[in-house]
Amino acid sequence: MSEKLETILSECLREHANSYAAQALLKEFPTVRDIISATEDELKLIKGIGPLKAKQVAAIAKFARYAYGKPEAKTTINSPDDAYALVRGELEQLHVEQFHAIGLNTKNAVVFEQMVSQGSLNSSIVTPRETFQMLIRRHCAGAIVAHNHPSGDPTPSTEDIDLTKALCESGKILGIPILDHVIVGQGKYYSFKEHGLI
Repeated sequence: MSEKLETILSECLREHANSYAAQALLKEFPTVRDIISATEDELKLIKGIGPLKAKQVAAIAKFARYAYGKPEAKTTINSPDDAYALVRGELEQLHVEQFHAIGLNTKNAVVFEQMVSQGSLNSSIVTPRETFQMLIRRHCAGAIVAHNHPSGDPTPSTEDIDLTKALCESGKILGIPILDHVIVGQGKYYSFKEHGLI
């Protein structure tokens, strides 16, 4: 796997096989998940990876996340599976928590999907104000929120449950109901709606 990945990275960087840049990149980020999660600034710190190559790798990683997780034909959310399919490519491979909002129209078609905040290895700092600000601005009729657990276990924490309650209460007041909160793990997810918590 490592040799094949090294060859692919060399091609992406437009260098010969077994190039120093690809080897240095894999030494710092040894798995596909690590590479996809790396930021452009982190990539630039690697010897042999200048600003141009860092931008190339970051763009390829962004494309991979999009292609992996964005269903092209399905823009309507009818189930937790649909919501998971929409965000998993963005969230599943990350090593830090990200919190996303999915704005929906009256027919549950996706108006937008966007990151609200990014946290650390095991926490994401988010407030109802940040979440609903973008939903109001885009005239959404409802919303689904989602975040990832880098540990791979999507079981909600006490903080996740408390945040969901706060968002649901805010949604009732503002007339933009939170229809579900999906926590993305490694190859699996947890839906608050499915578990009767929304």
